Amino acid sequence: MNVRRLIPTTAVAGAVVLGLTALSACSTSDAADGGNGDKLKVTASFYPMQFLAEKIGGEHVAVTSLTKPGVEPHDLELTPRQIGSISESDYVLYLKGIQPAVDDAIKQSGVKNTVDAATLTTLENHGSEVSGHDHDHEGEEEHADEHGHEDEHGHEEEAHEEGDGHNHGEEGGADPHIWLDPVKYAEVAKGVGKSLEKADPDHAADYKKNTDALVAELGELNTAYETGLKNTATKTFITTHSAFGYLAERYGLTQQGIAGIDPEAEPSPARIQEIHTIAEKEKVTTVFFETLASDKTAKTLAKDTGLKTGVLDPLEGITEKSQGADYIEVMKSNLAALKKALGAK
Repeated sequence: MNVRRLIPTTAVAGAVVLGLTALSACSTSDAADGGNGDKLKVTASFYPMQFLAEKIGGEHVAVTSLTKPGVEPHDLELTPRQIGSISESDYVLYLKGIQPAVDDAIKQSGVKNTVDAATLTTLENHGSEVSGHDHDHEGEEEHADEHGHEDEHGHEEEAHEEGDGHNHGEEGGADPHIWLDPVKYAEVAKGVGKSLEKADPDHAADYKKNTDALVAELGELNTAYETGLKNTATKTFITTHSAFGYLAERYGLTQQGIAGIDPEAEPSPARIQEIHTIAEKEKVTTVFFETLASDKTAKTLAKDTGLKTGVLDPLEGITEKSQGADYIEVMKSNLAALKKALGAK
């Protein structure tokens, strides 16, 4: 997270006032305004929240996403109009710790039905370098951090020194990338379903039905991952963005992040050397980069180590470059990429 990009609280407060006077629908889903006055106006902070709101809300909601396709969510700066649109919402769904500008604006919006997805499941601390089951020198951490907020090696979302994993965060210290674990995402989906039932009781039966259908779909996705990644030649994958800690932990893999949780953090020379060694020792074949950030680091490292490059999408947004039209499709593409890179048998 680039701290320099965060919007000061005073600016947010002023912008809320501006936004309220200048408000008009400003989103990927202009349905929130014209002709849909009877729909629940839902504001989602970024794509994984938008997907849940649309799938569970169905025809009863008009969803606006604050993060346009192709924008790196961690870097989002809100316009006064967007801040105003939050205040005008009936229901806001966000994930605290990913987008400080959004967190601040929501805090000041006064919206009654505000749901933080991070409260609907258990967050854990994944150091930028060590995730999943690679705990050579931090073996105690794997179980100590199950409840997410006390681990001394917690990796703050704002941390961008060099991914050393020693940022002592309070609440923000936990890894927010819960949507990349289908099991945790299903837990969030259940919570979102219940909160929509409460916010709009007239359509509670539909929200419940839609939630059950999505949870079943996520269950199938989890089974596909479990089966597909059970027998592999290696369990280690290298990625430029340490977003896959939950996924690694769920399926017994080891994520080695070149940098940290912040996709723009530059790795230290020592870290690059360490990655070289790990790649040789663990028979790693591929360096993964993501769709919304530069692939320069991955390509340089791959060239130096003779590894291939591939895409592992952290699903922070869907664009025409995405390997699929929605969350489920892209997660299936990610599974195919992992199976190939890890030598699934």
